Amino acid sequence: MSTADTLQRMYERMLARFGPQHWWPAETPFEVMVGAILTQNTSWKNVERAIDNLKSVGLMSFDALASLPTGLLAEYIRPAGYYNIKAGRLHNLLACIKERHGGDLQAFLEQPLPQFREQLLSIKGIGRETADSILLYAAHLPIFVVDAYTHRILVRHQVIDETLGYEAIQELFMDHLDCDVQLYNEYHALLVRVGNMYCKKKNPDCAACPLQGM
Repeated sequence: MSTADTLQRMYERMLARFGPQHWWPAETPFEVMVGAILTQNTSWKNVERAIDNLKSVGLMSFDALASLPTGLLAEYIRPAGYYNIKAGRLHNLLACIKERHGGDLQAFLEQPLPQFREQLLSIKGIGRETADSILLYAAHLPIFVVDAYTHRILVRHQVIDETLGYEAIQELFMDHLDCDVQLYNEYHALLVRVGNMYCKKKNPDCAACPLQGM
């Protein structure tokens, strides 16, 4: 079976089991960007608590967060963990938008993909997964997000070698799937669902996994 056929079958099996994931859960592109930074090294439940804290006091906007002292922002996002570091990273992102785009979120989000990705990766504290999450889920640009679940699932099903890096895995998907934002969105969300429920780092539940036997 070709790589394209394998990836397509994996997608179809996961979709048949779980249905559409409606990911990323956010009300605005700005909220997606905030969530993409807050979710680094923590669970989404913790991110939701942090975002709820910001919303409850009317701080989920560019101007409000940009004017908030970093120490105070850290307290509001405490549930997300590493809150001092993440508060600094959020302010780094907001500073970039303000300095390079005059605080115009729309202009920031409407950049061409290569230029946009390069700019995001130049911001301290934003790595490839976070940058690509912003590009795909906030700006709706066609780029595949790779995470630890993706790597683990592909290695265990012998689609890739364990040593394959981020860019190579991303190319694997983008070279063998249609260039489609919704497809990339759904595929990544389904991989996260499988990784969370079945393909765990320890004690994976292979018998119940929708990818069992592949």
